[in-house]
Order: sequence, then structure tokens, then C-alpha cells
Amino acid sequence: MGDRTSGRGVTAGRDAAADQPVRPEQIRNVVLVGHSGAGKTTLAESLALATGAVNRAGRVEDGTTVSDHDEIEHRQQRSVQLALVPLVHAGLKVNLLDTPGYADFVGELRAGLRAADAALFVVSATDTTDGIDGATRALWSECADLALPRALVVTKLDHPQADFAATVALCREAFGDGNTESVLPLHLPLGAAEGAPRPTRLVGLLDPAEPGELSAADGAAVTEARNRLIEALIAESEDEALMDRYLAGEGLDPKNLAKDLERAVARGAFHPVLAVLPPADGSRTGLGAAALLDLVATGFPSPADRPRPPVTSPDGAPRPELDCDPEGPLAAEVVKTSGDPYVGRLSLVRVFSGTLRPDAPVHVSGHGLGDRGHQDHDIDERVGALSSPLGKTLRHVAQAVAGDIVCVAKLARAETGDTLSDRSEPLLVAAWALPDPLLPVAVAAHSKTDEDKLSQGLARLVAEDPTLRLEQNPDTGQLVLWCLGEAHADVLVDRLRTRYGVSVDPVPYVVPLRETFGGPARGRGRHVKQSGGHGQFAICEIEVEPLPTGAGFEFVDRVVGGTVPRQFIPSVEKGVRAQLGRGVSAGFPVVDVRVTLLDGKAHSVDSSDAAFQTAGALALREAAAEAGVRLLEPVAEVRVLIPDDYVGAVLGDLSGRRGRVLGTEPVPSGAGAAGRTLVRAEVPEWEIVRYAVDLRSLSHGAGTFTRAYVRHEPMPTAVAAHILG
Repeated sequence: MGDRTSGRGVTAGRDAAADQPVRPEQIRNVVLVGHSGAGKTTLAESLALATGAVNRAGRVEDGTTVSDHDEIEHRQQRSVQLALVPLVHAGLKVNLLDTPGYADFVGELRAGLRAADAALFVVSATDTTDGIDGATRALWSECADLALPRALVVTKLDHPQADFAATVALCREAFGDGNTESVLPLHLPLGAAEGAPRPTRLVGLLDPAEPGELSAADGAAVTEARNRLIEALIAESEDEALMDRYLAGEGLDPKNLAKDLERAVARGAFHPVLAVLPPADGSRTGLGAAALLDLVATGFPSPADRPRPPVTSPDGAPRPELDCDPEGPLAAEVVKTSGDPYVGRLSLVRVFSGTLRPDAPVHVSGHGLGDRGHQDHDIDERVGALSSPLGKTLRHVAQAVAGDIVCVAKLARAETGDTLSDRSEPLLVAAWALPDPLLPVAVAAHSKTDEDKLSQGLARLVAEDPTLRLEQNPDTGQLVLWCLGEAHADVLVDRLRTRYGVSVDPVPYVVPLRETFGGPARGRGRHVKQSGGHGQFAICEIEVEPLPTGAGFEFVDRVVGGTVPRQFIPSVEKGVRAQLGRGVSAGFPVVDVRVTLLDGKAHSVDSSDAAFQTAGALALREAAAEAGVRLLEPVAEVRVLIPDDYVGAVLGDLSGRRGRVLGTEPVPSGAGAAGRTLVRAEVPEWEIVRYAVDLRSLSHGAGTFTRAYVRHEPMPTAVAAHILG
């Protein structure tokens, strides 16, 4: 089945040459999506067993599945990264992309969507109580906007609480795109009984069993479901003659109906529901696996039938649309980057045009993610070995034609999202949509040894994960990892430690507050010391006045009679500026003040630049003690997009966070999506440090938000007292 040891194996495995297509039409790229725990990884394992990719099915609980091969996934017993499971069925290579279902790893999901040409939505038959979650509904709508062909797979039918009929009804309501007849089952699972909930057979609705083979109740259910399916397929075919024949009671050729089904699925107009069970003890193939694989082979499009992403030159000049042609110019994209202690950096690459070969020189372009630590770059590299990954096993391949997905070794500079192209014709593939990381996690090196290795380890994390934003906050000096959630942060810290040998400790995140003066005040700075030889002598008197928000800092010289020599006036200003940066009360920078130098004294021998800098700082601190200091907090404009059902709860929550609602507006729904509302509000950033986590809980995963800094404004006295407390 492949290597299940701690390191990656490089092996011939089964005949890898037989798996390598030479034309895009021989490829199907399919992504598995669904909420965490729906059964995606178990489904991938069942399909791998059915096609002979593995010799025995692994289990998530045992850490033995081919797609969950990372130690983190073994410990957490859930997927945290995109995994490729290549299969061979009916002479086609099926690149099955298993994605995490947990919201913190949506970046891995989006990478899977970018690499795929069709999607299988995995729904558990035990979800009938809570229904289809909002995040899955939103993802369905997103796929509909992309016209991505989709089918649904019902799992966990062997659970005592499984209910296939109720699950299908939920799917029709959630994914019907306004037409519930576009979501119908292709098979009915039968044979489950009280005390033995596992179905024993699937009855195909386009080629049903003879009536004598079914009980009266099962026969009636099959007949009703078959008629409904046929009517839906005829309606999708828009063949009036076929409808007339059906209404007249004439027999219809199942082969023709199957072709109508395939065409409707391929163009995204019909979404069949299939049932799949893992293999029973001693069985090679799970119930429904063969039917699902047949649908993938016949109903889902090849890469040649799907649009390619737009491309430009690295400088932004438009370039012709890509053709999915193995003989065309090379255009490939890194959809995932990972580090491996045994073979180094590995890049999972989707080829859109041309053919990728080992040892070939390529141009690597990465643009548009500078705000997340990915600086724009254009470099030449040489492709290392190509392989087809199956869990931890890498099987060598000779090439990757347009439409295929492979692993590339030793691309030292390529990062997730980068484009690989011919050096003679550099290209840049348009970036896919990425979620904004909105949960700040401050960290510090655990030891001096870790501090020395920290920058390199973080650079590698940033190269792997474009959903991570790394920040060295200029106001607080903190090293901040902006993450998608707490689980995302935990995985990043774990990878730093286990993969790159760097330990970090979480520290409380400090919101970058600022200080300003509560009113006008005067201060006197006296710095006089005599310790033998040259002493230090500087005295200055200043006046400080608060300025309007955003006015900045002003320094005014009103010294009369040369009491402060001209060469030392800049020194006073320098000392004041330095103290402003350090703060005068809570250690935050002081802003929006005017400092006027009124008077002072100097000594012909002992005065110096350093002495007057110190005096200026002392004078500012004395003035602050007299006037009092106000804390200013950053305020962000927050835009929350939520289903209509949660508007009241979100508005109440924002109010409790000292938010000021600016307005609400309805948002046109995508295909199949319920009504949504955009809420705009201004909220102090102190109150939304954990909003990425809290909104997900409040809206059951259906809400998203963005934030943008607006200004600093005075913090309420009670809140400031609590912070300074």
C-alpha cells in the first residue's frame, strides 16, 4: 500500500508508467469537499482500495490512511492539509484531492478547488439533525458561480442513526439552486434492518432490478425514485420528443438516459446523489465505490473541457488564453508547498498547458502577496524529480502533461501560488482567492538557540502557507502570526517545532494603542551632573498642547535671548521625539501634540547634545504628569457578511463590543445560497482580537468578515483603567 513510516519513501510502487496519461482527456481532477467529520478521507481510502492503489484500507483513528499522513493529522485525527490520491479507473487517471473540512484550513481547500475540474460534496447520513452547515452551503454557491460540475456522496450509511432519504431531502433543499429536481439520487441503498443498519445492496435507478427481486415497499420506492429521476433528466435534455415518448408509456433506453445524465452533470446542470459505504470485513470494494468511479469517469469533464485561469506576463501585460495542450507553452502553478526532512522542499503542481519534465529549466514567478510576506520574485530554477505522491510514498514519473498534477522536488525558491513557465516565455497565472487571516497570535522564541533559527523557520512557513501573514509590529515590536483560527495557529507552531526545530512560546497580543495629552501643560527638564572632569548640564522648559486627531507632532522654538544655544535646540527636539516614541504613561507612542521650547539654561563646558536630549525627555515626562494622558485605541471598519438568520445576533454582539453600526444592506444571493446581509460597523480593535473565532461560533461557520484600520480615537476611561490596571 505504500510506506507508512515516518519518512517519505521513493519507490516504483505499482506500475507508475501505466498511471501516466499522455493526453488531457485521460485525466480527471476531482476535489473532495465537506465539513470536518463528513467522511472525505475514509471515502478516499475506499476508492483507493477499489482501484488497487492500496492493498488494504487504512483508518483515520489508526493514522493509517494515505491522505492523512502527517504526524499532526495522526495526533488530531483530522485532515489539516491538501492531499493528492492518484487512482486509475477505466483507463483514466483520477487525481483525487482530499481537503480539510475544518474552517481554519480553508486555504488548503481553495488550493484543491484551483487544482480540480469537478467537486464531490461529501455529506454524512447522520447530519439529519443539524442539517447542512452554512459554510458548506456557501461553498456550493461558490462552485456554482464557477460552473464547476458537482455531485454529492452520502457516507456513514452503516451508522445506526443514518437516514439516506432524509439526507437526500436535506441536500435537495440546500443545493437545489432553486430547482430541487436538479439534486436526485442515482441509487437507493436497500437491505438495512433493525439491528443491522448497514445496507446490503444498491439498486440503480436507471437500470433497476426486476420487480420480483424487491419487496413491495422497496419496489414502490424504487419506481417512484426512478420516475422522478427520468423526468428530471428528460427536462434537462430539453428533448420534447423524448418527453412525449415517456408520457405515452413507451420504454426508454437506459443507455440514452445515461448519456443524458453524463451531459447534464458535465455542464453543472444536474447533481446526482450517490451512496458509498466502506468495504465490509474481507471485502475488496465498498458498496457504491464502483458506481461513483464510473460517474467520475463518464460524467465529470477532463481538463481540456474546463476553462483555464487567465495569464499575463510577469509585468502584467495580457497574454493569449491558455490551451490545455501538451505541446503548448508551459504554464503550471504550485498549489501546495511542503518541507520534508528526507527529500527537502516538495511542490504540488497543477499543469495547465505544455508538458513538465524533470531537469528542465523553468521560470518561477510570484506576484501579489507581498502583504503576507511573499515578496514579488522572478527567478530561474531547474525542475527536480517528478513524482506521483500516494501518502508518504513518491513514485517517479517521466513527465506531466497539461491537466495533470504531480510533485516536483527541489524547487528551492518556488512558493505556494507561484507560476512555472518556459524561461523564453515567462507567464504569471492569475492568483486564486485567499481568505484574510484575521486572528493575531503573538509569539516569542523559546530560547536563544530558537531565536537564531526563528527567521529561517518562519520564512519556510510563509512559503508553504499563503493564508499566513507574518508581521513584526512596528508599534509594539511583537512578532505576530496572523492566522485563520486557533487550530491553524496550533498547526503552524507545531510545524515550526517538529519540522524546522524551532520552539516558540505564545505571548499576550498587544493592541497597538497610542497616547496623547489630556490638556495643555508645562514641564521643566533638568539634567545636571558633576562627577569629575566634564559634567552634564542642560535645563529646558517646554509647553505641550494636544492637537486634533491625526495632526501628528509639531515642535516650535520660542527661545529668546539665546538661553538655549542654537546648536542644542535640535537636541531638545530629538530627546522629545525619542520620549514620544517610548510613551509617557503606558509605554505606547505619543501622538498629536505640539511641543514648544520656551526657555532653558546651558553651561559653556558641560552642556552637550546628549545632555539636552535627556533634558527634553525629562521635560516631556513632567508635563505629562501634570496634564494627564489619554489612551487612543485603533478603530477598524468591520464588514460582516452573514445569512439573514444571524443578523440580529451579530448586531447585538457588535453593540456589546462598543461597535457603531454604519448600516446594513442585502446582498444578492449566489446560486443556491440563502439571503445574506452585509453589516458595516466601526469597532475598536481591542474588542475584535478574537472576532475570527467568535463570529464563526455565533454564525455556525456561515459568517465572514473583513477589517480595515480607520483611525485612533480616545478610549473610554473605564476601559483604559482596566488595561492599565
